[in-house]
Amino acid sequence: MSETYSYLGPSGTFTEAALAQVPEAQGKEWHSVNNVGEALDDVVSGRSVAAMIAIENSIEGGVSATQDALANIPGLRIVGEYLVRVQFVLVARPGTTLDEVRVVNAHPVAYAQTRKWLDSHVPAHGHIPSTSNVAAALSLFENDLADAAVAPPQIVQHHALEVLAENISDNANAVTRFVLVSRGAAVPPATGADKTSIIAELPDDRSGALLELLEQFSTRGVNLSLLQSRPIGDALGRYRFVIDADGHITDERVADALLGVRRFSPKIIFLGSYPRADRSPVEYVPRYDNDVFIEARDWLRALVSGEPEA
Repeated sequence: MSETYSYLGPSGTFTEAALAQVPEAQGKEWHSVNNVGEALDDVVSGRSVAAMIAIENSIEGGVSATQDALANIPGLRIVGEYLVRVQFVLVARPGTTLDEVRVVNAHPVAYAQTRKWLDSHVPAHGHIPSTSNVAAALSLFENDLADAAVAPPQIVQHHALEVLAENISDNANAVTRFVLVSRGAAVPPATGADKTSIIAELPDDRSGALLELLEQFSTRGVNLSLLQSRPIGDALGRYRFVIDADGHITDERVADALLGVRRFSPKIIFLGSYPRADRSPVEYVPRYDNDVFIEARDWLRALVSGEPEA
């Protein structure tokens, strides 16, 4: 049976572009789904070996639907991360010119990221919200309610659309971070350029609780590249925190920090340790090197066993 990878479709999405970066997925079957829940259900049920999902955007922040799904679906592991530059084009049916555009189809997030350009180049335009970036473009073939659509550049590789304008994003540096999620498996070995993701709950709603959580990392010299709160949903003031820590679970400083969080948090979900998308080596202060932690444990063990001090 062929291995299958799920992604948010249809063809032409940024998610598909992220999946195209996965060497193991090349030549395998790709299954287009409608939302994050469906993609992860494919993984849990075994229909797919892994799913590519968006987890963070440099403009909008964390993707709450993905974070909440990872918090509530057990047995999932992040096995890799991939970055896709988010650029948009304005497309239309063949024969349409820019000065003819009066109404634009766009996903609300895409519209927010191109609003300044649209206001400048298509004054007094109307906006019709769409369910996805690709759906915005495909709706041009389904009805004539809109004259153009904001869509990913790769859309023209799959559909007969005409590009009216390129690079219409208001922020040229916008990037979306995607993660490849699989079922629980052995953690890949450390590379020196890794990231560890967890979700942790606070024990109670009180002054200093969040500080105590963060101290588990700061006192071990572990940098956090993401810290985002999400409501647990059972009561006001109850939050879980999505955390990305620089380093691998087998790094002594990271392992010790996770042990501290485990003692502190009533619930901690380990999402995985995996190579960073930018392959940039993790930097840390030398006093938090693996050898320092190992030497300290050996020193304590010697004291307990009664060995004479050197």
